[in-house]
Amino acid sequence: MSEEKIIVGLDIGTTKVACIVGRKAENGKIEILGYGKTVSTGVRRGVVTNIIDTVEAIKTAVKQASEQSGVEINRVSVGIAGQHIKSLQHRGVLMRDNHETEITEGEMERLRQDTFKINMTPGEEIIDVIRQDTYVDGELATNPVGMLGSKIEANFHVIIGQTSAAKNIVKCIESAGLEMDYMILEPIASAQAVLDEEEKDAGVVLVDIGGGTTDIAIFKDKKIQHTAVIPFGGNIITDDICTGCSIIKHYAEEVKVKFGSALASENRDDEVVSIPGIRGREAKEISFKNLAHIIQARLEEIFELVNYEIQKARSENNLIAGIVLTGGGALMNHIQQLAEFKTGMEVRIGYPNEHLNKNTEKEMSSPMYSTGIGIVIETIARMEHDEHLQEMEEAEKEKTSGPKKVEETEPAEPTETTEIVETENKGKKPKKRVIDLKKIVTSLTDILSSSDDIE
Repeated sequence: MSEEKIIVGLDIGTTKVACIVGRKAENGKIEILGYGKTVSTGVRRGVVTNIIDTVEAIKTAVKQASEQSGVEINRVSVGIAGQHIKSLQHRGVLMRDNHETEITEGEMERLRQDTFKINMTPGEEIIDVIRQDTYVDGELATNPVGMLGSKIEANFHVIIGQTSAAKNIVKCIESAGLEMDYMILEPIASAQAVLDEEEKDAGVVLVDIGGGTTDIAIFKDKKIQHTAVIPFGGNIITDDICTGCSIIKHYAEEVKVKFGSALASENRDDEVVSIPGIRGREAKEISFKNLAHIIQARLEEIFELVNYEIQKARSENNLIAGIVLTGGGALMNHIQQLAEFKTGMEVRIGYPNEHLNKNTEKEMSSPMYSTGIGIVIETIARMEHDEHLQEMEEAEKEKTSGPKKVEETEPAEPTETTEIVETENKGKKPKKRVIDLKKIVTSLTDILSSSDDIE
């Protein structure tokens, strides 16, 4: 793919809509040209619930990103999440016509595309298909391209979502006057932004705590093993603070961000914050410790669900790299310690800065932009893959079609003088007999004239 190709990633979240404009730099890093962010009010738990509000938020974020980057934005790749997302494993088989020829990229892609044709429950559709292990004639092949064999088998990780949820996202994009390049599962995108190949090989759990959902992606041997979306995120913690402290949502979000902690034991009893009362009512004093108790209780529930998904994937003993936390929720004080305590695994906070150019604005290194930056990274990878496939297909067509046939041209109309070549025997020089058409025409005219005189 051309390094000048500009990619736009759109993260339609529960709390924010972020638009990020970037391209691949010469050093392989991502250069952020501009970004836009606005409040999201039309999305609940990762699913669009208000088309009009979501379209307006998209337009605002896109306009900001366009003005900052100086790029006219017409196409975007978008993330998809929500509690409707689920995954399953599928094994595909391809019997080859000729086992003496080399396996091509095109055949592997055909095997992947066939997976999209498997029957789904009404109302569901396949969002993405990711190849895992591949076998040629029953033997494991890390890269089957170029090998010989009669049967190709592959295990695929199939990501499924509600048809209506996917169509509503597409409708929002189109209503905002944009076209869509790719729809990418958000935990896959976030993993691209904050994980490295060594972690994916050793075994790692990506946990992206967003506003409405917590997205999970488990990797082992550099392959995706499991994906899931938990319908709890930062917003439900804010709602708990509203209820537990009897304050309005605006103040609950503010105290959570500024003074919140994931561990109540890390706060003193005498630390308090005063919240203004509603319409002249008395101010409320909230203890930091009580606030932390509320936050800790909900986060413990989220990490218990993370543990459940790890056990569901049957990989709890193989995840050497532990857990990587990202998303806006990963910014909570002491969340790393709580996650280690609840899961018994090593935990680090994932920042997308290692994939970004050094001159990138500091704000873009925040975990809250991991998904948006990951969408840009994943889009670049998919475009490069598609372009490579296209080049391989064209080369294969040229190879199978052979040399081009010379087009036969219609015989030229006879001119006034035509040469007729006669060959008596092979190997002898052909004799030429030249016939002058002018003389023939003249002779015919003379004969006709003579006939008239006789009459």
